[in-house]
Amino acid sequence: MEGSGFGDNASPKYHQTNPESRAEDAQQKDRDFRKKLNQVAREIVSDSIHKHIKLIVHRPDYDQENQQEYAALCKELMPIVREIARKTLPLLEHEISSEFARNHYYGSKFQADSVAYRDYRHFAKKRPPTESPSLVVGLRVDESASMSAFGRLEAAKRAVIAVYEFCQMCNIPILIYGDTADVSKLEQMSIFAYADFDKMDSADRFRLMRIRARSNNRDGMALRIMAERLAVSPQQTKLLISISDGQPKAMDDYTGSYAMKDMRQTIEEYERKGITFLAAAIGQDKDVISEIYGDERFLDITNLHELPAKLVRIIARYL
Repeated sequence: MEGSGFGDNASPKYHQTNPESRAEDAQQKDRDFRKKLNQVAREIVSDSIHKHIKLIVHRPDYDQENQQEYAALCKELMPIVREIARKTLPLLEHEISSEFARNHYYGSKFQADSVAYRDYRHFAKKRPPTESPSLVVGLRVDESASMSAFGRLEAAKRAVIAVYEFCQMCNIPILIYGDTADVSKLEQMSIFAYADFDKMDSADRFRLMRIRARSNNRDGMALRIMAERLAVSPQQTKLLISISDGQPKAMDDYTGSYAMKDMRQTIEEYERKGITFLAAAIGQDKDVISEIYGDERFLDITNLHELPAKLVRIIARYL
């Protein structure tokens, strides 16, 4: 757990230097990475109904205030996250040292106890000593304006912190993106890349504090971009969790049955590519979100204070 960025007393160990004073070469690398993220995202949606939408992918920076906010929010969360990680890490060590890796579609050893899961992963195969359990996590945060109501944004931030720190402790690659739509005519879709497994940065935890309630939401486009990133990753299990408080709605006509159809088609397409979707519904449109995702992918978060621990425990079950 020493790599989590926290000291023995669970207080964050954050950088004292001002990010504005970073060397020019580091800033150039950030610009190059942001440019790459934009190119990749636009390519992903080039064959979809979103191909004409003007998209910008942002890589938010952070400041001293963000560091302080993070410290305040995580203080109550870290004991919960550490406890779940404490119970999970010994299981991971056992799996890594095991002669056989479980839950494969084919292999040399049949696992009768896996038949009940009905996912056809009934076999085990020999695993090299250095191979770790294979999971990648994507966390999508709806940054629509309605997230500012009833403490939803604060709940989303706390959940994102908990998931991020748990994944750091367990060495799970993670993608954390926020999104909003219709900021301007020149920026119809905005993606905020807070944490990206292609460029891991210990300061990503402070970028998370830039999550805001902004404008509309074009959910299908956001899901498609993140799902494709996960689909081409080398990990065996690919989990994409969406935290949202409402149904899709963006200009000019991305709403109602049209938007819902796009989301369902996106989910079905990427489930065939091995993505597992979960929707954490934290707002008034829970029935609509359940209808879009289906009961088996739907998490009804009635108590917002339960959201962080609930998401972390769900991810732990996929290890």
